[in-house]
Amino acid sequence: MSEAEWTDRLHGLLGMAPSVGNEITVLRNGDEIFPAMLDAIARAEHTVDFVTFVYWRGDIAVEFAEAFAAAAERGCAVRVLLDAVGARKIDPALVVRMREAGCEVRWFRPFFEGRVPKIVEANRRTHRKILVCDGTVGFCGGVGIAQEWTGNAQGPDEWRDTHLRVVGPAVAGLHVAFIDNWADQYDDGFDPRNERAIDLTPRGDSTCFVVRGSAETGASDVWRLLMALLGLAEKRVRIASAYFNPDTHMMSELEAAVERGVVVTLLVPGEHADKRFIQIAGEQSYQRLLDAGVEIRTYEVSMMHAKVITVDGKVASVGSTNFNQRSMQHDEEANVVVVDAEVVAVLDAHLDNDLRASIELDPTRWAGRGMPQRMAERVSTVVERWL
Repeated sequence: MSEAEWTDRLHGLLGMAPSVGNEITVLRNGDEIFPAMLDAIARAEHTVDFVTFVYWRGDIAVEFAEAFAAAAERGCAVRVLLDAVGARKIDPALVVRMREAGCEVRWFRPFFEGRVPKIVEANRRTHRKILVCDGTVGFCGGVGIAQEWTGNAQGPDEWRDTHLRVVGPAVAGLHVAFIDNWADQYDDGFDPRNERAIDLTPRGDSTCFVVRGSAETGASDVWRLLMALLGLAEKRVRIASAYFNPDTHMMSELEAAVERGVVVTLLVPGEHADKRFIQIAGEQSYQRLLDAGVEIRTYEVSMMHAKVITVDGKVASVGSTNFNQRSMQHDEEANVVVVDAEVVAVLDAHLDNDLRASIELDPTRWAGRGMPQRMAERVSTVVERWL
């Protein structure tokens, strides 16, 4: 399909109009991602809106807190939304610093409200990672604010990740994704009269869709997105995912793609995976996929944390959504889908480098894996839908 055909098909399947005239910059790893984000915050004159799942520790955590504080001190309205589970490791002193400077810092779905635990909401987190400044520039991708993401993925302590810098009308979609979470449980979370107008001026040539995922029963928007990308692929699909644990429908769609001649490559963490049990949950599906002809490769330099899908050199998805059941059902997610061969070529070039730093799984050798591994895989199936 041409880019125009991809745009039309995604428009019909996702139920959202494409955003045209965007400038998309691919940012790889902390060395590129963090300076771009910090520069946008430093340049902000009116508003800074930020939501993240991970805000941990390290020098970079201090840098961002100081950047938010400085923006507030020079008169910007700064809103920082931290997931109450994912960001629990943040230094409390940084929260105090931001609030004292005038930032409005809130927690997304805290487990306790007073002394009453909010059990129903405990597993429904925001996994989104979005920054919007002055309604003109936005960022979306996989990085959290923590020392683990600094550097350029040169070793185990420097995680591999991808973010997009977006300028143009698609920033509206990122802003809505922030507002959606900000207003989730706060009565004063949304007042349209106080929201800054988004700059909708065309700035580039990329066509985009901003797709949000929410904790819900049934098929989410990001689930339909991934099913559409797999189902419409004609030549090649590349998937890089930090956590891989697809449902039965996704598994069937991966197999169907191979059956009709699509080359499907899956890139997942190797020995540097940060969550071994979640990794095992994905490994229980490897044999079926390998037998179907899916190429599975493990990244061996550092933790592969990127969430990137490229299809046929024409369309790509970058965001917070992993190729797992948790992202499809339990977490709030946000992805930018780009229909632009030039942008996709950059992402594919980055994936080329990642694949050269990976090891391909051999179907025969995997079939001979030991009993302890097989037992661990079987145990993981009990809770896989939560992972």
